[in-house]
Amino acid sequence: MRTPRVEDSAATAYLACDAGSSSFKAALYEIEQPVPHEPLEPRWQGEIAWTRLPGSAAIRSQWRGQRIVESTLNLEERLSAPERLLSALGTSADRQFRIAVCAHRLVHAGQLETSPLRVTAAIKRTIAAAEALAPEHNALTLAGIDAAERARPQAIQYVVSDSAYHADMPLAASTYGVPAAWQKIWGIRRLGFHGISHGYSAARCAHLAHAPLRALKVVTCHLGNGCSLAATSAGASIDTTMGWTPMEGLVMGQRSGTVDPGIVLYLIERGRYDAAELRRVLNDESGLKGISGLSGDMRELLDAVAEGHPNATLAFDVFVHRVRAGIGAMAASLGGLDILCFTGGIGEHAHEVRQAVCSGLEFLGIELDDDRDAAAVPDCVVSRESSRATVFVIRARETWEIARQCAIAFADKVLR
Repeated sequence: MRTPRVEDSAATAYLACDAGSSSFKAALYEIEQPVPHEPLEPRWQGEIAWTRLPGSAAIRSQWRGQRIVESTLNLEERLSAPERLLSALGTSADRQFRIAVCAHRLVHAGQLETSPLRVTAAIKRTIAAAEALAPEHNALTLAGIDAAERARPQAIQYVVSDSAYHADMPLAASTYGVPAAWQKIWGIRRLGFHGISHGYSAARCAHLAHAPLRALKVVTCHLGNGCSLAATSAGASIDTTMGWTPMEGLVMGQRSGTVDPGIVLYLIERGRYDAAELRRVLNDESGLKGISGLSGDMRELLDAVAEGHPNATLAFDVFVHRVRAGIGAMAASLGGLDILCFTGGIGEHAHEVRQAVCSGLEFLGIELDDDRDAAAVPDCVVSRESSRATVFVIRARETWEIARQCAIAFADKVLR
């Protein structure tokens, strides 16, 4: 396919990469200064998503204004996804765009909270050392960095922390009920994740509401294969559901969410599992997949619920219960609620989930408009005019937010 030719401009091109638990995404943005408030559409975007078939993945890519190119490929090794996807961008793009920065979502690097941060050999070692804390993400992030370095050697590599948005949470919200030495020695505390999404979504809601974010109490619900909630007050995160790792909190696609630590101790002491096997089961065989015995994909579960499958119905009910309870907890931390936001694959597309979650939250001033919600196309409002709290559905734009943060830092000469 021909690479679109663009006129020479003062814009800088940023290649943003998002290593997720169910996909690897990349997008190319041209950003002029000052950085616009409205999100830009990428010049090019691509995604490789894992399928249920072993060794198989779906790849799709698109240049702006051209048709989507889709195919299925054999992908025995998950870590080869970044190289395969970036090859779809094509070397001819280098002659058309000033790709100055390749920026990567960084899920977990221990206490590393400076963001954006230039990639060095030491940063790579730090990411690798934290792989056990985010096994679905960190190895893929490193593979993305390596692939981008090979494909775009002229570009500078940066990481954008997924926890930075939560870095200033109050100690009461970030401290575990464990010996203080654990934090002093190992830095164990509640870090929170999906910060790139939560920060963007809260700011986007405020912009659409024509109100300053610092004046609003916002609960954002990032619901996808991974799920978390965050409470934003005075423009900053003050509470969230994920903790030291992305395993804590809500029930997710394949991750368990919060479980009684006594269960883990019991299984280890009885010799049922060792730590490595428990890590695999809690990350890959639990959540919606574990409860239903069918799938961790909400789309497939909704079909099964419609057919009367009891375990799929239970999985749906557990998921909704945890999200609804979490929203109540976030609102309690905020001392009220002005905006409730749904984002992520489930949050944007599963109106059945939004309707079930909001049912019973009337005490928080939430009145969902069922007709609006069923027809929702992000970014939009789905609450009634009479609702005291406004309910938004916001398109997740993590690659844009990654590029935007780097562009702002680049303008401020932080990234030079």
